[in-house]
Amino acid sequence: MALPYAEVIGDPIAHSKSPLIHGFWLKALGIEAEYRATHVAPHALSGYFAERKADPDWRGCNITVPHKIAALEHVEDRGDVRRAIGAINTAFRDADGALIGTNTDAAGFAAPLSRFDLAGQPVTVIGAGGAGRAVLYALAGIGVGPVTLFNRDVEKGAALLSSFGLEGQARPIGDAVPPGALVVNATSLGMTGQPPLDLDLSALPQDAVVYDIVYAPLETGLLAAARARGLATIDGLEMLIGQAAVAFERFFGAAPPRERDAELRDILLR
Repeated sequence: MALPYAEVIGDPIAHSKSPLIHGFWLKALGIEAEYRATHVAPHALSGYFAERKADPDWRGCNITVPHKIAALEHVEDRGDVRRAIGAINTAFRDADGALIGTNTDAAGFAAPLSRFDLAGQPVTVIGAGGAGRAVLYALAGIGVGPVTLFNRDVEKGAALLSSFGLEGQARPIGDAVPPGALVVNATSLGMTGQPPLDLDLSALPQDAVVYDIVYAPLETGLLAAARARGLATIDGLEMLIGQAAVAFERFFGAAPPRERDAELRDILLR
């Protein structure tokens, strides 16, 4: 008898730590199920969802680069995620068998920021893709502002700021980072196999926070530069574990043992 399973899809996908996270939780809770990493190229996304919908053992998937926007076309959007964020990172089978899309990135991103007072503070965000949308959604909920959004397409960046009701401006990637309380890299720049993200952080005050959602490598060039200046940093594992916890409960019907986060983090860093 086949085990129920969930998975993470993306292109590339070999770097993903999601199988380690979900596997740790499944073992800790004694749940007989599997979690896999599956490479899905953009041209194969439609076929992937058609095949999985017909598989009764499949519980859903996490969705990473570059599918977070395109995947919206293959799920039911009962939570109006398309309007609110414009991207999904999780698809799960509902009790009635329907395939539902949601976004756990926003909650996972925002959780570690709760220890900082960012309301009304200037923020810089790099990237306006699927992850960037979730980041902007979360920042709007925190009430930050103004926001400087760096993106290759400046017009797209300006439109996104407006759509989330955020005051600020869009600039091209490569401009100097303005003074502010928080800098967030919401792109894949700096990830293993991707170009580096070179930012001048000299204008940031000493109490600023630098947050990089990239987790492979965990010590990105951006975080190394921030630590060299003595700035507070948040690495990609915090968001990764936070968003995974919400998805895990959707897939397997049980809350993960978050009291063992320190143990899980040690495993992920080996």
